[in-house]
Amino acid sequence: MSQLYITKEFSFEGAHALTCYDGKCKHIHGHSYKLLVTIAGEPSAVPGHPKEGMIMDFNDLETFVRQHVIDVLDHTLMLHKDAPLQEVLKKAYNNIKTFDFQPTCENLTLYIAGILKPAITPPHALHSVRLYETPRSFAEWVR
Repeated sequence: MSQLYITKEFSFEGAHALTCYDGKCKHIHGHSYKLLVTIAGEPSAVPGHPKEGMIMDFNDLETFVRQHVIDVLDHTLMLHKDAPLQEVLKKAYNNIKTFDFQPTCENLTLYIAGILKPAITPPHALHSVRLYETPRSFAEWVR
């Protein structure tokens, strides 16, 4: 059997600010993020099995990514843990997500891959995570 890849596309809205950045992104601003998650594997060859011919059920992938990534990040303000006023903002709003890292597209991609990679178990594997911050700009993690 040959290894194949399946990809599921997701989207979420989020805002961030880059602490100490020397450009416009130091200000709080938002993005319509697009996330592509690609799984590698071989289609099931078990005759009569409900998942025969599938690497992974797209619905199962959708449910997992929504629960562990999309529902966590959608409509949040993402900040570095040392960002100014983040403690004040947390008292006023419940959608502030702070990280030990600068919430750049690159770091968010690594964060998402870190969540998904251990959860995709053999014989499947997380192949790639691509996060678009704008329609023409993305970061990508590849196994």
